[in-house]
Amino acid sequence: MAGSWFETVAEAERRARRRLPRSVYGALVAGSEKGLTMADNLVAFGELGLAPHVAGQAEKRDQATTVMGQPVSLPVLLSPTGVQAVHPEAEVAVARAAAARGTAVGLSSFASKPIEEVVAANPKTFFQVYWSGTRERIAARLERARRAGAVGLIATLDWSFSNGRDWGSPRIPERLDLRTMLRFAPEVARRPRWLAAYLRTRSLPTLTVPNMAAPGEPAPTFFGAYGEWMQTPPPSWDDVAWLAEQWGGPFMVKGVMRLDDARRAADAGASAISVSNHGGNNLDGTPATIRALPAVAEAVGDRVEVLLDGGVRRGSDVVKALALGAKAVMIGRAYLWGLAANGQAGVENVLDLLRGGIDSALLGLGRASVNELTSGDVVVSEGFGRVLGRPGEPAP
Repeated sequence: MAGSWFETVAEAERRARRRLPRSVYGALVAGSEKGLTMADNLVAFGELGLAPHVAGQAEKRDQATTVMGQPVSLPVLLSPTGVQAVHPEAEVAVARAAAARGTAVGLSSFASKPIEEVVAANPKTFFQVYWSGTRERIAARLERARRAGAVGLIATLDWSFSNGRDWGSPRIPERLDLRTMLRFAPEVARRPRWLAAYLRTRSLPTLTVPNMAAPGEPAPTFFGAYGEWMQTPPPSWDDVAWLAEQWGGPFMVKGVMRLDDARRAADAGASAISVSNHGGNNLDGTPATIRALPAVAEAVGDRVEVLLDGGVRRGSDVVKALALGAKAVMIGRAYLWGLAANGQAGVENVLDLLRGGIDSALLGLGRASVNELTSGDVVVSEGFGRVLGRPGEPAP
């Protein structure tokens, strides 16, 4: 479509804001409490500089790497996100875009599309789970993901059920009955292009989470599944080890910010960890992930692969993360803005922007490959980093 291309992720967000109903856009922005962590995720990348060369650079640059056993054409993966009332094709469009650009996608347990459809769109799919329900119910979800062809498991463990936002929380209905549709009609009417996209498919956003359904049961609503999660006691490290054993393949622990947690995740059988604060949606006041990354990466060495998510908006952000110890990054809001702006093509647009930015940064830094990046490529000011979970500090 003419004029549908955008040149930055910031422009994709502006288009998403113009296209999405206020409640849907607000759910993507999300954040927590005062929004300190969400803001720091972005600000921290801007505090890092780059150290370029002026001659002798490589003629060609290679971005390919391998994450959790999966070869990817660039060090950017699409993070699992919850119900996407953003576009009718939702997670399937995201998976197709990732496949078209040669990378992997994470699928949330709270996704709106079933895992079978997503794996069919992209065989490089990692299934994400929360510690929700009994071990028996969790094991059933893992088995379904295994049968569907998921190639890895992501356990997200950093959620603390924070609530309240100083700027106000979006209204999210439990189901789309007539009363709900009438209540939301005014804001939807102001976004006709969003509504038209759904009407062309003769459907409305699904507010169910099919990957949380028990065998033989209908898909629960988002809030029904969320209620089960809230009532489940938090996992122990023995539970994490059980997850790793049950899955028996590539296994990532997502949400790690502390050195002691990183080591414990490795001890529990994780093959990868993601330095993550849930995009600033969780415990407000947690530092930006890029501030915590170097110490976490040093703490685990080569025991596990280290990824980062939170605040990545351009290719130079990716390069900074890799130079400070990450194997790859995961993006969330960035691709959701692209999905809102232009569907599958919008997600591909975001990945193309990141690829181009990575290439430019590699050229400037004189690196022929993302695997050559070192901390010497980044200018880090005194006091930038944060070290959480030093030896000797009490831990649960």
